[in-house]
Amino acid sequence: MADPDAPPDWAALATELMSARQTVLPFRLGEPGPDAVQLQTILGAAASAPDHRSLLPWRFIAVPADRREDLSEVFVQALLERDPKASPHDIAKAREKGFRSPFLALLVVDATKGDADIGLAERLISAGCAAQNVLLMATAVGYGSALTAGKSVTSRVLHRFFDLRESEQAVCFLSIGTAISHGKASLRPRVSDYVSDLGERKAS
Repeated sequence: MADPDAPPDWAALATELMSARQTVLPFRLGEPGPDAVQLQTILGAAASAPDHRSLLPWRFIAVPADRREDLSEVFVQALLERDPKASPHDIAKAREKGFRSPFLALLVVDATKGDADIGLAERLISAGCAAQNVLLMATAVGYGSALTAGKSVTSRVLHRFFDLRESEQAVCFLSIGTAISHGKASLRPRVSDYVSDLGERKAS
């Protein structure tokens, strides 16, 4: 019988949660999405991300249901910015992206907010940790999730639509919902694939 006074096995719990997390692409995410209470729990996990000097250099901009059609047209315009001769099929695919997943938000990083000595790399790492915390909490609550980018995040039309400041850059979209299907699970790398000792040359 387990000792009720024993401390939690955090390593086992963290391993189980991280192993359970996998990317579920937005077109595989359907209703129901997280309710208001669950969403506060999920997004609240971002606050635990490391943040040098507490700059909060990142933020999430949620796209509510009544703005999805507007966003879909932004995706179309972003496509036409880079490919004025895009086919009707590609235009339809771009438009459809605006309606994927019950919860959708854009992750934005400010390159200058608060302290010029904190470089962009640190700010992006902090944003990545915040996003990972959100993904893990979404998994813990029982939802599928994904981070997706694509060429549209660098477009002028998307920058204007989200009213981003000159110092801000769109990083990726965060999608959360109920997994209606799963793609093939990616093979996770071994520790030896990405860790080496100083002076040891890894094979490319």
